[in-house]
Amino acid sequence: MATRVIIVRHGQSTYNAEKRIQGRSDLSVLTDKGKADAQKVGQTLGSLAIDKIYCSPLRRAKETAQIIQASFAQPPALVPSENLLEVNLPLWEKMTKEDVANQYPVEYCLWHEAPDQLAMTVDGAEYYPVAALYAQAQRFWQDVLADAAGQTLLIVAHNGINRCLLMSAIGMPASHYQRLQQSNCNINVLNFSGGWGDPVQLESLNQTAHMGVPLPPPRKENNRLRLLLIRHGETQWNREGRFQGIRDIPLNENGKNQAQKAAEFLKNIPINLGISSPMARPKETAEIILQYHPAVTLDLQPELTEICHGLWEGKLETEIEAEYPGLLQQWKDAPATVQMPEGENLQQVWDRAIACWQERVKFYSQGDGSTVGIVVAHDAINKVILAYLLGLSPAHFWQIKQGNGGVSVIDYPQGLDKPPVIQAINLMGHLGTVLDQTAAGAL
Repeated sequence: MATRVIIVRHGQSTYNAEKRIQGRSDLSVLTDKGKADAQKVGQTLGSLAIDKIYCSPLRRAKETAQIIQASFAQPPALVPSENLLEVNLPLWEKMTKEDVANQYPVEYCLWHEAPDQLAMTVDGAEYYPVAALYAQAQRFWQDVLADAAGQTLLIVAHNGINRCLLMSAIGMPASHYQRLQQSNCNINVLNFSGGWGDPVQLESLNQTAHMGVPLPPPRKENNRLRLLLIRHGETQWNREGRFQGIRDIPLNENGKNQAQKAAEFLKNIPINLGISSPMARPKETAEIILQYHPAVTLDLQPELTEICHGLWEGKLETEIEAEYPGLLQQWKDAPATVQMPEGENLQQVWDRAIACWQERVKFYSQGDGSTVGIVVAHDAINKVILAYLLGLSPAHFWQIKQGNGGVSVIDYPQGLDKPPVIQAINLMGHLGTVLDQTAAGAL
């Protein structure tokens, strides 16, 4: 049975406000803002059926968890876990980030550019903080998932350990530690298909709309390029569960409504570029969003066209199974191994979508100013782009969720010269829910 896990970072702490390194120091406590924000999380999650809450024993996380717990009519049990402690940075704890950068310039640069390679000498022994934290996250999953089948769990912890929980769950390498953003009192959702080692779906990353923050802010004010990757609104074939592929199926009324909600959500964002697949469903979604940004000309990219399902297109799963016994299950279990009958395979989609993405990033990140743009495409296209950015492979295709009208946020602080920061994935707040309740549909 599946297990849903909701992961939340603690509210703003005194050290957060002072821009100090916290690590495992327990001197940092929630600010008044941190407490108020924790109440917002409780109000957002209070109607869900949570079976158990796990938290870090450090005060800033434990108090956040207690505030959230109090929002439930029947409060779930609260279980502190040593495996949810924050990353251990003993040489830097209590220091301001500015002081660390000045006193440890080489190490601080490594922390941001190759965090898994950062070593500290503690009590005469060499210690790798990120590698140790990643292993700690794996231990947590192994301990907790064994008895959690069919449950919904809530985890309240810290920036670093939350990143490692997410990365280790979906198979993301530790080297990509700095690619994920975790805002205070954010919400992430993971869906485990079974126990540890079974497939895991990242449903959403770093939701902040419940905090009154539509999109997580860039880490740096002079962020070069921000791209909002959006899946088109619902079509009737999505609703029916028919495989669409390159069939040019338009939005249905619900899909138009989803696009309009995305438009309202992004209305006040200074969007100055738009990219779309040329197919009707993403193009119309993009045009609805850009109604509030009339100066933007839509850049249509054929390489962002949906995967060609060939002879599967227009068919339901039952029809596909009858005509191609076993191939649909293979597509679900090992998608990178499937050649669509008279269609594409996933590697072909990966190659063209990633090449297009990289070329457009290079093109639009030129110049000195900051640029914000939308990229509207399809389920398969968005999944391969996000998998690539997360350091995954085509084999991880199903581990990324993309709901109709969902918004993902990718920052390029220095264009293609430096790795991107994945600020958010599959934001659903503008559609009125923390959980993705869009049509299961087909691709």
